[in-house]
Amino acid sequence: MASKTSSGDGRTRSSIQIFIVAGLCCFFYILGAWQRSGFGKGDSIALEITKSGAECNVVQNLSFDTHHGGDARSIDESDMQTKVFKPCHSRYTDYTPCQDQRRAMTFPRNDMIYRERHCPPEEEKLHCLIPAPKGYVTPFPWPKSRDYVPYANAPYKSLTVEKAIQNWIQYEGNVFRFPGGGTQFPQGADKYIDQLAAVIPIKNGTVRTALDTGCGVASWGAYLWSRNVIAMSFAPRDSHEAQVQFALERGVPAVIGVLGTIKLPYPSRAFDMAHCSRCLIPWGANGGKYLMEVDRVLRPGGYWVLSGPPIHWRSNYRSWQRPKEELQEEQRNIEETAKLLCWEKKYEKGEIAIWQKSMNADSCTSRQDDSRATFCKSDDADNVWYEKMEGCITPYPEEAVGELQPFPRRLYAVPPRIASGSVPGVSVETYEEDNRVWKKHVNAYKKINRLLDTGRYRNIMDMNAGLGGFAAALHSPKLWVMNVMPTIAEKNTLGVIYERGLVGIYHDWCEPFSTYPRTYDLIHANGVFSLYKDKCNAEDILLEMDRILRPEGAVIFRDEVDTLVKVKKIIGGMRWDTKMVDHEDGPLVPEKILVAVKQYWAADGNSTSTQ
Repeated sequence: MASKTSSGDGRTRSSIQIFIVAGLCCFFYILGAWQRSGFGKGDSIALEITKSGAECNVVQNLSFDTHHGGDARSIDESDMQTKVFKPCHSRYTDYTPCQDQRRAMTFPRNDMIYRERHCPPEEEKLHCLIPAPKGYVTPFPWPKSRDYVPYANAPYKSLTVEKAIQNWIQYEGNVFRFPGGGTQFPQGADKYIDQLAAVIPIKNGTVRTALDTGCGVASWGAYLWSRNVIAMSFAPRDSHEAQVQFALERGVPAVIGVLGTIKLPYPSRAFDMAHCSRCLIPWGANGGKYLMEVDRVLRPGGYWVLSGPPIHWRSNYRSWQRPKEELQEEQRNIEETAKLLCWEKKYEKGEIAIWQKSMNADSCTSRQDDSRATFCKSDDADNVWYEKMEGCITPYPEEAVGELQPFPRRLYAVPPRIASGSVPGVSVETYEEDNRVWKKHVNAYKKINRLLDTGRYRNIMDMNAGLGGFAAALHSPKLWVMNVMPTIAEKNTLGVIYERGLVGIYHDWCEPFSTYPRTYDLIHANGVFSLYKDKCNAEDILLEMDRILRPEGAVIFRDEVDTLVKVKKIIGGMRWDTKMVDHEDGPLVPEKILVAVKQYWAADGNSTSTQ
């Protein structure tokens, strides 16, 4: 396969190879893996590194016999046969297992049930490698990726036609261009955000985390980034092909998701701001339960923005092609529910309305005698995985909710949930020690892979995020981290992660993640395979990691050595190149690091399997 350039900035895949090889040093010194992937540059790159005298931190020949006697040898000889995983058929290049379109249509359409997660049973799982589309290239680096996406990476033009007059997306030669427009912000996302910032304290770091429901191609979140606000965007996989895929190709946090019957996979009191720009969610329906779910994830004092129908319906009902009585009733229901939730309307002008949630229960006296105010009875407002959405109000926590520091001070300030002692087993001292440890770990990672904070990796995932120490230590305007809280984790600390000004999501790694293939540049797996031992098949987890990892993307595993030996054996059949690395504290520590890079390969005439 010929070497390709992903952008006009002159950076070729060959140069990227040099950087990766320099970063992983001894690991790629031999470079046979790179030659196998068809680039033929191995000898010259190795020579360049030899001349540069690159420092080697990777242990070339880990011996398990000395300090971990029996670990490697305990694997039965018959078990040493590496299973080779074949490529899936090219029709699976954009396969999203739990949002598969054919399976979705077998579920009820009411309340968007068919758009929710419906994962394949065991007998329908694919045990093959999802191919990249033919011609796939490395995405543009941020911030260029905000505005341009290579056509080959998501070759769908339907939005350029459907949203042509709304300035969402334009097709120009071999790239898509995103002008920053939207249905409700024809003058561009920046000017739209300026309107919001006149009411909402976006500039001073008070608002850091945002939720964008029905995000489209996530231009709102993309333009918030320059204002130091990070938005978690979601939209269903629907007839508007590739909305979320485009968002992630642009380098914007996003997942496939919908407000239907299941609670959102985020903790309570997580977001400083929530937003709906003509997201087509029936906010006034079902007793206001969708607004009640937004209220659950909105922190005290947080803001909710609604632009589009039914706001300013008197002037727009004809252009929206909806009966004015219907729109009037919809807005009335929204206003009534907002009062019940103790949201104060701060602004309404044109088609934009902004509400603010009360800071505490004491400031919400109006609903004390309201018979419609039904409070949720669950003791754990963060228990949301596959839990049904309820038509009830999430009460404020009994303990006082501490003030959050403006961002970026929030990143290392003691989170209120820890300061109040509401996270069992996590003290202020535990939190501070965790930060110290992860700063040390990340410094070691940067010596192993010197590309880590260069902008080469934009979309990063931490599969077992803990207190968010990895993401905090890695924090940079060049990247963002999806902090995943496994549903089986011993401690649920995702709320702490949000209080630090980071974003994340609940997930069970026995199931596929709610994203398109090739949407993450780097994956961090700390203790994941020890956590899921005897819970589900490690092979399935690794195949899912391969699905969501970009070609030439990197993985950092941190786990006990015997666990990593088994992981490394499975990876041997997956077109990944790997090397074991000692813990930064030396070879006597049983915890090791396994580093890996996914080889570049894409769909061609042979990318088929029996699946």
